[in-house]
Amino acid sequence: MSGQSDANIAFDDPCSLLDGLGCVREQSGSHNIFRRPGFDLINLQKSGGDAKPYQVRQVRDQLKSQTLS
Repeated sequence: MSGQSDANIAFDDPCSLLDGLGCVREQSGSHNIFRRPGFDLINLQKSGGDAKPYQVRQVRDQLKSQTLS
């Protein structure tokens, strides 16, 4: 969560985190779209086997800005 490195994060890691937080996942082609009340829409795509760094940053920013219940 410190944001020291958003690169080289396995794609499955943020997906598993969002699934575990109760986000609803929809898939459209290469896009994995996560929805949860109170969150902005989160879109993740693979880059090789990793998540794209700017998308990892978006997930972190969403988690920091929301109080999860």
